[in-house]
Amino acid sequence: MLARTLAGGAAGLLLFLSGAWGALALSYQLPGPPGVRVTGAVVWSAVYLALLVAFLGWRVAWAPMVLVAMLGVLIAWWTTIQPRNDRVWAPDVARLLSGEIHGDRVTLHNVRDFTWRTDDDADAHWETREYDLSQLVSADAVLSYWSSEAIAHAMLSFGFADGRHVVFSMEIRREKGEAFSEVGGFFKQFELVLIAADERDIIRVRTNVRGEDDYLFPLRMPPEAMRSLFVSYVQAANRLVDEPRFYNTITSNCTTIVYRMARRIDTGLPMDIRLLLTGYLPEYLMDNGALDNRMPVDEWRRLGRITDRARASQPGDDFSAVIRQGVPPAVLLPDAPPSEASPSSGDSTLKPFAASADR
Repeated sequence: MLARTLAGGAAGLLLFLSGAWGALALSYQLPGPPGVRVTGAVVWSAVYLALLVAFLGWRVAWAPMVLVAMLGVLIAWWTTIQPRNDRVWAPDVARLLSGEIHGDRVTLHNVRDFTWRTDDDADAHWETREYDLSQLVSADAVLSYWSSEAIAHAMLSFGFADGRHVVFSMEIRREKGEAFSEVGGFFKQFELVLIAADERDIIRVRTNVRGEDDYLFPLRMPPEAMRSLFVSYVQAANRLVDEPRFYNTITSNCTTIVYRMARRIDTGLPMDIRLLLTGYLPEYLMDNGALDNRMPVDEWRRLGRITDRARASQPGDDFSAVIRQGVPPAVLLPDAPPSEASPSSGDSTLKPFAASADR
């Protein structure tokens, strides 16, 4: 008797949660203006709850069949919603990054270099840039805190011997006039976009325009690992050009995607809650060897806080040099011997990463 009661309760809870998911799915994706979407969600909820009461309270035999049929129709409709690259996009995500790799030479198309005045007003500038991977000398994790100490957007900045830096950032691709929503990220509201940008653009807009608090952490990894991670970003960008993807707050955000890239280099990289609570990413980096342990994490945070230096920078300054004042460079690891460098080796000396909260 107890087992039957528990099974019935579990089934009822599952049906209730399925109905709640359906209401939210309709409120975000039902075609039409906001009023139509809200009406659709309300009607769905009313009918669904009535059937749920009929099933659980009055034991109406046909009610569960109707509930299942409703869910089946909704799921069938849901699968028809596909990601696209041809929407009217916000200016800062209007172009897709792509790249060509010929040995050490990489050509990136649509590198962003905006001059921002406000979050909605900027001089748009997109460039084609060439990079020599043999001159790649650094990789820095940049964390931008915009909500709480547990939530940050993370980017990866690659530095070259000539002083240039390019930042890769996996973000939501907003339509014009659209705002970020964590809940909407569960319901196909946003496509993914990979941005490559100048540091003066993508870091400065967060510190100087949006009022975010940014930190820079030099990563400790072999040069070949940096090269592999850079190439992985270029390959990911090219895939998004040909095969657009939806952002998902949990399963397909910049954390999970870059984690998959890093796993191609080191299969021993562990999953960890700090890959979602990215405000604590520095501790994860320290624990997995990517952040130099010659100083504790708190000291890296103190030295790596670049917010004030970014806000004090002037138009003629070398922005990348200014924000790195007082930040010790990482001590790079030597490349592993060929027999040990295979991605299947699980060598835990390599732990590169960048992460989430894709605002």
